[in-house]
Amino acid sequence: MNRPLQLVAPVLVLSGCALMPPSEDPVLIKLAELESRLQNIERVVQNQSLVSLTQQVSAVERRGDEMQGRLEQLEHGSKSTTDRQRQLYVDLDSRIQELETAVRARNSVNVMDGGTLPPGQLPVPGGSDRDNYQAAFELLKEQRYEPAASAFEQFLVTFPDSELADNAQYWLAESHYVTQQFDQALSEFEIVIESFPNSRKVPDALLKMGYCNYELQRWDAARSNLARVQKVYPETTAARLAGQRLRRMGEEGV
Repeated sequence: MNRPLQLVAPVLVLSGCALMPPSEDPVLIKLAELESRLQNIERVVQNQSLVSLTQQVSAVERRGDEMQGRLEQLEHGSKSTTDRQRQLYVDLDSRIQELETAVRARNSVNVMDGGTLPPGQLPVPGGSDRDNYQAAFELLKEQRYEPAASAFEQFLVTFPDSELADNAQYWLAESHYVTQQFDQALSEFEIVIESFPNSRKVPDALLKMGYCNYELQRWDAARSNLARVQKVYPETTAARLAGQRLRRMGEEGV
């Protein structure tokens, strides 16, 4: 081949490549394949990272569920223990109350059956103010005046702030009155009026002071007490009884 032709041939080949469309260019095709492979690799790597992250999150969630389960078991065990302790406490408290009630009943029966109260002894040792008041009042109703007086005296020492203190003081005075200890009864009725001025027992206590003075033949004092009942408490049974005693005194000329 002539040298001029040898120089022209490569140029023609290059010119042919340059004139080839991009879609048929082997270099571009190769580059496109490489780009596609690179994107696939990146996608796989990315997916693997997401999978790893998802696995880690799932593992954390599982550990959280396990811890929640253990916590619930501990809470249930604690609640069960607390419930058992509370039930044991209730059972023990109930048994103690039964024993205390039995002891009080035994002591009360001993007094009711004819026993006497030791000095400073309540009829129901360890009992409430209401229990002891009721026991003392039962003694009074059974006309056991001496133990009743002792019971009311100790009640007032033990329960000075009881809402039943005014009643106890009145019945203490009554215990002395019915046994004709009029001086002692007079002093005790006077305490009702002075210490419990708002008590419903005041009109009756004032009436009984009139009765005590009448029995002691202190006519002026008796008349003064009875007249005061009529004046201060006119609509009461005590006022009506005071009027009757005043009329009797008038008939007796005292």
